[in-house]
Amino acid sequence: MVSVAEITPADHSAPGRTARLLAMVRRHRVFAAAFGVGAVLRLITMLGYGPAMWFNDSYEYVSVALHPRPHPIRPDGYSFWLMLLQPFHSFSLVVFTQHLMGLATACLIYALLRIKFRLPKWGATLAAAPVLLDAYQIQLEQLIMSDTLFMLLVVGVITLVLWKRRLTWRAGAVIGLLLAMTWLTRSIGLPILALVVLYLLVKRTGWRPIVAVVTACAIPVMAYMGWFATVYGKFAMTNSDGLILYMRTAIFADCNKMDIDKYKEVQLLLLCINDPVHQRKDYAQWYLWGQGNGDGVGTGEVLHRWGTNKKWSEITNDAASAFATRAILSQPGDYLKVVARDFFRSFHWSRPRFPDPSTYSMYEFKPYVELDDTGQPKRLPKWSSYAGGRTDTDAFSYEQGPPETRVVQPWATIMSNYQKVFYLRGIMLGGILLIGLYGVVVRWRKFGGPVVLPWLGAVGLLLAPAATAEFDYRYVLPAVPLACIAAAITLRHGVTWARRSPKSSAASGSTTPRA
Repeated sequence: MVSVAEITPADHSAPGRTARLLAMVRRHRVFAAAFGVGAVLRLITMLGYGPAMWFNDSYEYVSVALHPRPHPIRPDGYSFWLMLLQPFHSFSLVVFTQHLMGLATACLIYALLRIKFRLPKWGATLAAAPVLLDAYQIQLEQLIMSDTLFMLLVVGVITLVLWKRRLTWRAGAVIGLLLAMTWLTRSIGLPILALVVLYLLVKRTGWRPIVAVVTACAIPVMAYMGWFATVYGKFAMTNSDGLILYMRTAIFADCNKMDIDKYKEVQLLLLCINDPVHQRKDYAQWYLWGQGNGDGVGTGEVLHRWGTNKKWSEITNDAASAFATRAILSQPGDYLKVVARDFFRSFHWSRPRFPDPSTYSMYEFKPYVELDDTGQPKRLPKWSSYAGGRTDTDAFSYEQGPPETRVVQPWATIMSNYQKVFYLRGIMLGGILLIGLYGVVVRWRKFGGPVVLPWLGAVGLLLAPAATAEFDYRYVLPAVPLACIAAAITLRHGVTWARRSPKSSAASGSTTPRA
């Protein structure tokens, strides 16, 4: 007798990928709703301002992507990203990836606070909300600029360091590589490296992971500096650090107080500004980027005395660095005054127009097409790039079509009106930082605990531009996620000055929330 095996019916009750995804969305419905709104706002932005929006620095990033060479002013990390996307010939794709970076940053914040630090779902969502919903954050992602990539890398580094209770050398190597990418994207990545290493030392992580962090970071950075040396003859990241510090000090530098030897220090004399201090521009950018009359008289930009082609040379950079250092040492009070003034610009209720109307307007969603002096739609500037080529033709070549921003209604008006209301006010950021400071203070026995790393990172990202360059609104946004992380960790157990007993601490940590 032949028997036929009975076929076992399929169990259709077992959830598939879609069902599991929907279940996860339901568990995190508050964050999913905020995430969905953020995604829709980014879609509206792409529809209203395609293929991308432009800033003065954008054109050089594109030119380096087309003509690879180390840039004298800023590292090429973001240009490498543009180079990877170049075969698609689409700035729309570039900003799409940046919008994904913004959403990914919010996901990292939520996951860190929810899973690692056990915040309630609404609390972790609230900490991620500025990244998801801030209109200026979304506008920054629509710009061809490095800041969104930098922000994702910094938050990624902080997340990995805080997530691991005991850091292995492999995890340290990953963190080191992310730090290298951060440094190659923006020069301020170097202080982030120093902050992370110091935190790991205080935490007594062990020498192996710390060595792994430093080594993994050093290898790509040293390789880039070697490439820079083959072009400029100097083992460095840029030829601009001294010049940028010079523009910081040009507002207050008084050569009568600097004790310059007019016979032996002619290079420093050439950098003296003839205008009385009380007649200087109130923003430092003029003294580096302003188009002067070449002789430094009146509002003429002093660096043009050296010639445009030599402006970013090693000799000019070194002389500017020496001048700026002398100005700071001779006038420490004036230096601290301008640094403090620019640092506290981050905490205004409104957004005063700074540093100038032209720069300020580049961060705004405009519901109209900008026109040039002839009444025609504004075209990209025809500047010669440091990498070779010309800025407008390089942008056209990358896009394989017109690269100018196209304002499309009604989407542009929607985002313009949204930006007038929905953004993180500076005074709110100040309050968030004060909460984080409280968290550091009450954990003084543990040197601030896990709060100190994101809090110092946020303060450093705000203070470094004020100390070495000048305040700019786009420098504020990458500090916001770190400030929110620090404040959220501070508030996870409520506000109390009393030490928690071991028994109550164990009780509060006995229940692990579902991820």
